[in-house]
Amino acid sequence: MEGFFWTDTGKVRPHNEDDGAAIEHPDGGSWLLIVADGMGGHRAGDVASRIAVERMTEAFLERETFDVPEEMETWLAEKMQDINESILSYASVNEECQGMGTTVVVAICTPSFLVIANIGDSRCYIADGSGFRQVTKDHSLVNELVRSGQISEEEADHHPRKNVLLQAVGTEKDVSPDLHSLSPEGHTRVILCSDGLTNKVSDEELSALADYNNEVETMADEWIGLANERGGEDNISIAILDYSSSPEKAGDE
Repeated sequence: MEGFFWTDTGKVRPHNEDDGAAIEHPDGGSWLLIVADGMGGHRAGDVASRIAVERMTEAFLERETFDVPEEMETWLAEKMQDINESILSYASVNEECQGMGTTVVVAICTPSFLVIANIGDSRCYIADGSGFRQVTKDHSLVNELVRSGQISEEEADHHPRKNVLLQAVGTEKDVSPDLHSLSPEGHTRVILCSDGLTNKVSDEELSALADYNNEVETMADEWIGLANERGGEDNISIAILDYSSSPEKAGDE
């Protein structure tokens, strides 16, 4: 397995409120992928996303085993709540950070299974022997409107309240992440990304990764370039794990 994380400020925003990581566990067989898209407060979105990534990374590296998917789902849900409380606590004693929050999408990847948790509209996609698909569902107003049949997917792309979230980490006392357990099928690639990518690069364009035979870094660079060419109004972050790669090449940015 080989994992990477990329982030780009984009062409409009003065600083980057995204954070993330692709980190191999000391056991040599498990990886953490995480992407967090911060928001709110006075330049505090970057604080919220950094807290989320730091807390999840610390918990991942401290854990000794990753044996059972159901156990990892419970563990991830608990860690999401811990992160939520950490952000709320930080904001309570730092006035300039009040109102901050962050999306979080995280994947624990082992040789035999993947467990994915998300809150907000940062996404996880899978490219494997079955093709390319979005695993997570956005916790957003427009996605709820699409789900309930009030608007079409095409209308959602240009809806004036497209960026309104129904759930984020650090904004309420309790959080309820969506949880998914999957088994890798053949050559599997796991992709996490912020909406700075998915608002500019279509699922059809992202699906090219399913049949992409070159280094995944090249495709990630192309996606970031496309998002910037199409306006780059938001920060852009991508984490990818490639199950086909040899462990000795593993690394993270």
